[in-house]
Amino acid sequence: MLYISDPAKFGIGIAAALFFGILLCLAVGRWIGKRALTSYGGTGSQPIGSLETAVFALMGLLIAFTFSGALERFDLRRAQVVTEANAIGTAWLRLDLLPAEDQPKLREVFRAYVDSRIATYDKLPDVAAAQAEVARSQVLQSEIWKMAVAGATRPAVRPGTEGLVLDALNQMFDITTTRVAATQIHPPAVVYWMLVGLALAAALLAGYQSAGEKVIDWMHQMSFAAIVSLTVYVILDIEYPRMGLVRLDAIDELLVNVRAGMK
Repeated sequence: MLYISDPAKFGIGIAAALFFGILLCLAVGRWIGKRALTSYGGTGSQPIGSLETAVFALMGLLIAFTFSGALERFDLRRAQVVTEANAIGTAWLRLDLLPAEDQPKLREVFRAYVDSRIATYDKLPDVAAAQAEVARSQVLQSEIWKMAVAGATRPAVRPGTEGLVLDALNQMFDITTTRVAATQIHPPAVVYWMLVGLALAAALLAGYQSAGEKVIDWMHQMSFAAIVSLTVYVILDIEYPRMGLVRLDAIDELLVNVRAGMK
């Protein structure tokens, strides 16, 4: 698993390094190609061989898979927000089944818990602050559970209340663990390093193929470097949402709306 303390800076750094690395590999490949032409003769640009085709095809395939995987995990994280909002809403409604005297304090702690859940993701990309908020929400979970158990097991409570209330709270707590785990699920680091390596190898081969050209086509070279490095940056940004340009703030409004309805 790839752990990055500051994904936003990491993505920008990788993209910038890759951009200049591609330009350097293009230049080195052209230099090697010119030496080969001088040593073995030949004029004009050489046709693209099977090796070059395979490298470019493999790079395109890896980009497609990593991009698709990042989008899939991004959509999963959005779906988890919806699941948590529904779980919180259900648990809030089922508190009505508890004795009236137990509800005011429990609802107060429940509101504080939802506020903590909202703040957890509002504080990103400050990872330390978000982790502290997760710890606070876990403490509130324990308090909610204890109060709910005490209220649901009173003799005067209707049969079946305990199962309904505690099951709803259990689902609400479980989704928080699922969401925390989802932020830590990423492809192995070797996948990204392989993508970078293939991009540099493709640039080296592209530079080699251009050795027979008299004038360097800077427009094509700069465009190639920019497109590949930008693609890698976008993949990393989607893989680590809330840390860069890609955000989940719009879907977080579901939790905010649920909290607003807790009168």
